[in-house]
Amino acid sequence: MKVVVGITGGIAAYKVPELVRLLKKQGHEVRCAATGHALEFVTRVTLETISGAPLYSDLFASGRTEHISLKDWGEMLVVAPATANIIGKVASGIADDALSTLLLAFSGKPVIMAPAMNCEMWAHPAVQRNIETLKGWGIRMVGPEKGELACGVSGVGRMSEPEAIVAEVNNLSPFSSHLSPQKWLVTAGPTYERIDSVRFIGNYSSGKMGFALAQALADAGAEVELVSGPTSLTIDHPRVHLTRIESAREMYAAVTEVFPRCNGAILSAAVADYRPSECADHKLKKNGSEGMHLDLVQNPDILATLGGMKTDKQTLVGFALETDNEEANAQYKLEKKNLDYIVLNSLRDKGAGFGVDTNKVTVISRDGRHTESPLLSKKEIAQLIINTVTT
Repeated sequence: MKVVVGITGGIAAYKVPELVRLLKKQGHEVRCAATGHALEFVTRVTLETISGAPLYSDLFASGRTEHISLKDWGEMLVVAPATANIIGKVASGIADDALSTLLLAFSGKPVIMAPAMNCEMWAHPAVQRNIETLKGWGIRMVGPEKGELACGVSGVGRMSEPEAIVAEVNNLSPFSSHLSPQKWLVTAGPTYERIDSVRFIGNYSSGKMGFALAQALADAGAEVELVSGPTSLTIDHPRVHLTRIESAREMYAAVTEVFPRCNGAILSAAVADYRPSECADHKLKKNGSEGMHLDLVQNPDILATLGGMKTDKQTLVGFALETDNEEANAQYKLEKKNLDYIVLNSLRDKGAGFGVDTNKVTVISRDGRHTESPLLSKKEIAQLIINTVTT
């Protein structure tokens, strides 16, 4: 897809080169347009080098109607950061520089804005009125996020991370197919290990992370085999084939059968390490005042098995949910199970883990690279993971 990235004069402009790099990595063509104030934060040389195209920043430099030719070339316009100034200009129909003129000319095509400003500016009634006006015109907003701002305070106003912006571009793009014709395996949800006909050993996994990963892979053009434990989630995508299982042994059988035909696998399921050695075919009754004693045996190690099966042409990604010595434990798991990447979750992070719609992760690669995320939606985290592991 042909994407125009518009940059305005906010400190978050320093993130734009990474945004452009990620867009190009996804297979998009990118050209940049900038306000004069934007070039106080990021240089022309940087933007032209990373995009591979001339920068449009001066409305009168060439004597030609560049805003019209760039509008004709582009299929989507992304403004990041979108300051209160540019938001107000567009909402008021003002076109007095290269970017605001381009924005007014860019009608009938998708526009995404990633607002970034001081929290009190963001909360100002005029800004909120302008935001609602732009949303009413069909302009999509990504963020802003809550966090520490450049002015030293914390609040809502931080620009969303480049990965989240790329995810929204891909969501709106019918042409995102950089993973076609690859095939990927994803596991999701918990496993249930039966004690008797009504009881089981399980965990709190909702499956939301795995389903988001399957959706992101399919949106990028991959055929996806999604193997899920018990969950109420559904997925409707022509490139996702869903297999529902209950126990760890059922998941083991499903993934070991399909993995040899896949380019890669992301195993996000919370698989039970142990199961009862015996399962009663009826409901076990209380035995007076005595407690119930279960004899547990180990389940097969799915991740280690796939690590032993994988070839040099396959990518294997595991998850580590840790509470203590998080990074050291994740690194040990990566090496022991022959993974290419491991996604570290810490239950110490509020808003991350089981049963919530957000997550915060660190993706660790075999060569030691760390990609950390802020607290984002699981949809955005899925896109970050896909961007990291599908190089």
